[in-house]
Amino acid sequence: MYTGKLIFSQVLEHMPLPAFHRSVDRYRGNYKIKDFTCLDQYLCMAFAQLTYRESLRDIESCLRSQRSKLYHMGIRGNVSRNTLANANKVRDWRIYADFAYCLIQKARALYLDEDFGIELEQTVYALDATTIDLCLSVFPWAHFRQAKAAVKLHTLLDLRGNIPTFIHISDGKLHDVNILDSLVVEPGAFYIMDRGYLDFARLYVMNLCRAFFVIRGKSNLRFRRQYSHTVDRSTGVICDQSGILTGFYSASHYPEKLRRIKYHDADMDKTLIFLTNNFTLPAMTIAQLYRCRWQVELFFKWIKQNLRIKSFYGTSDNAVKTQVWIAVSVYVLVAIIRKRLKLQSSLYTILQILSVTVFEKTSLSQILADTQNVDTDMMADNQLILFD
Repeated sequence: MYTGKLIFSQVLEHMPLPAFHRSVDRYRGNYKIKDFTCLDQYLCMAFAQLTYRESLRDIESCLRSQRSKLYHMGIRGNVSRNTLANANKVRDWRIYADFAYCLIQKARALYLDEDFGIELEQTVYALDATTIDLCLSVFPWAHFRQAKAAVKLHTLLDLRGNIPTFIHISDGKLHDVNILDSLVVEPGAFYIMDRGYLDFARLYVMNLCRAFFVIRGKSNLRFRRQYSHTVDRSTGVICDQSGILTGFYSASHYPEKLRRIKYHDADMDKTLIFLTNNFTLPAMTIAQLYRCRWQVELFFKWIKQNLRIKSFYGTSDNAVKTQVWIAVSVYVLVAIIRKRLKLQSSLYTILQILSVTVFEKTSLSQILADTQNVDTDMMADNQLILFD
């Protein structure tokens, strides 16, 4: 019989505490704090993420009902709804952002050889944004429309393991394409984007950085074909052309050659146009790369449904960003555990198991290994197969 640590404590053993404390010291998170440190705050919020708590009162009630176990969970401060609310409001959200990026680096190293369905040596990123609607009277700082508030979650997803490598939280008014100015472009990597990011000046900067992009083209694109490549129409590829842009502004912003691929998606009965600066990969591979962009859409769907970011525990800018970054760090921490324990189960399945076992004294590796025999009939839902 296992008589060791709680499941929650075993999860936190994979958390790099020295990196967390460095983040706290960098922003003086514990300055003049005698009780309920930043670590206590993080652990309470991580508990809320893992167990799907709906409010601060919910967190307080659940943790106080297990008062005798709080010390073993690593929580040293007195858990109070008002104390947690104040911590989320005033403690710098960058503490948790820096820590999340530390976890992301560790996760990416673990998923470096992960297969995402296409045999490609280069790193492939999917870039997109999602809008989280808010109440304007409660979140007046999150400007979006005249009678509506929202925040945008801009995410760059590494398709090897579906690890978010860049996240920017803005108000709803920031246009998606502006986030390209904040990206540190990785030479040799592929960036997959939809039409909302079609800005030839910014794409040309990406080309000068020796990175590759695959992006949807608009129907009114002015393009002069210079060469047509042979294609197999049975694969859905209609044409594969090299040429230049002929629009006055687009040609001046992107003066070099581009590749245009027209592809018919039989599943959606829709014809798509792709633009790329890569001239070596087969046209079908380019189309498959764009199809992989759907993973970032599923990531947004999954994180909204399974992590507590749709209903926020606080209303200030700092509280919202703190909650989002802690949610992301918990997500990445579970991804690290999945890889270290060599589990084949999806992150959805692992989180479901953790949500009902955090107070149990059971071997983490054993209880998660038992989930690998999940009934395959349950895997029909896209939400469940997201991280398989």
